[in-house]
Parts: sequence; C-alpha cells; structure tokens
Amino acid sequence: MNADSVRLPGRVALVTGASRGIGLAIARRLVAEGARVGLTARRPETLTEAVAALGGPAHAVAVPGRADDAEHRAEAVRRVADAFGPIDILVNNAGINPAYGPLATLDLAAARKILDVNLVGALGWVQEVCAAGLTERGGCVVNVSSVAGLAPSTGIAFYGVSKAALNHLTACLAVELGPTVRVNAVAPGVVKTRFAAALYEGREEEVAAAYPLGRLGVPPDVAAAVAFLASPDAAWITGQTVVCDGGATLTGRAAG
Repeated sequence: MNADSVRLPGRVALVTGASRGIGLAIARRLVAEGARVGLTARRPETLTEAVAALGGPAHAVAVPGRADDAEHRAEAVRRVADAFGPIDILVNNAGINPAYGPLATLDLAAARKILDVNLVGALGWVQEVCAAGLTERGGCVVNVSSVAGLAPSTGIAFYGVSKAALNHLTACLAVELGPTVRVNAVAPGVVKTRFAAALYEGREEEVAAAYPLGRLGVPPDVAAAVAFLASPDAAWITGQTVVCDGGATLTGRAAG
C-alpha cells in the first residue's frame, strides 16, 4: 500500500479474536493503513505468532484472555494504551459457536456462552474503551456480525440470534455514542476460515454456486470493509450493518 494512501496514520486500534482468520486479517489491514494494533485472543502462542506476522512490537501488542472476562477486557485496554496511547478504534471480532443443531434441543448453557461472548462481551469492550475516554476523544467501533443475523440459518440458528442482537446493539450504540463515536457492523457471508469450515468443507463449489460473485469470501475481503468503516472515508456513516457476502443474501442464502 502506498504510504500516501494510508488512512489511519497514528491511530491506535484494538482487535478482539485477532490471532488468526478474519481477526488477524483485520489487524494486518489496519497496520497497513498506518495504525498500531492491540490483539486479543485466548491462546498466547498464536498471538505471539500474530504479532510477529504484523512486524513485531513496534506495530502490535498482544494480550491473551477471554472476551467474556471483564478483568481481561480492562487489562487489554490498559496495556494497549500503555504501549501505543489511547485507543481510537475498537473492532469487536471475537465470536464463538460451540453448538450446532436445532433450537429445540439446544444446550442452554451453550446458548448463554454464545451470548456472553458474541453480545455481552462486545458491549463490555465498548464500555471499557468508553471508560478510557473514547467518547471524549472521538473514534469508532466496528462489530463483526454475520449474515446469519439477517435470516435464519439452519444448524447455527442461535449464533444467528446473537448476531441479530449485535446488529441492533450496533444501531443503539450509534445513537447513544454520537456525535463523537461512530459505530457500525460488517456482516460477512461464508468466509474461508477454520471457524466456518463446517459450512463449506468438502462442498465449496456447491456452496459458492449460490453466490452471485461465484466464490466464498476470504479474510481480506472482510478486513477491507472494516478498514473502510474505521477510516475517515466513512465519516458520515454510523449505525449501519454493511453486508459483505458476495451477493449471497440476494439469492436467499444466508450462512450456508
């Protein structure tokens, strides 16, 4: 990327669930745009590898922990600020889906865990960066949602419920935190990651055939949308859920 075209010089970002897949791609794009980035995820070893891939401690710092752990959230915001300065951009990418199957037999403990990470955890991160001064300084939040939150998706329905709630949370936060903080979401279709492998593995051509653009997504597709929403190019956009799905929802297909 040309140095004259970077859109986030000097900005500080925090990306959750950033050790691999979409989260790491987002972090890589933000660094390329001139930002310094804090990464969180559960596994210290993969975070260490991610920091190295991003160019080392001059560009990224890692704070391992669980997104649904309030103490971890506070520590991560503090350590990123200590390393790079106050956070300007929060990307809520951490998400889980430990249950597959019909809602009628869904384990309720798994349902609670999904909400704790995908929804309550996302709100907790927002509260933490706001408490650290984001609303006074100004900045933005980008939530990584899913097209499963826009229409029913067999087998991952409660995951979709959590993402539908995240979309509404995005709109509510945009109203409450404006005019100083913009809040938007990106809703990807099926993206080729380990997390989504069950939705396409062994039948990729069949799944991709329903996409008007003829292919599944890759992590940089989502990263580009997130970087746009985090940049000054999106200065008059807030409260929106931007669908990034190769046109899949146009054909009535949601998450596979």
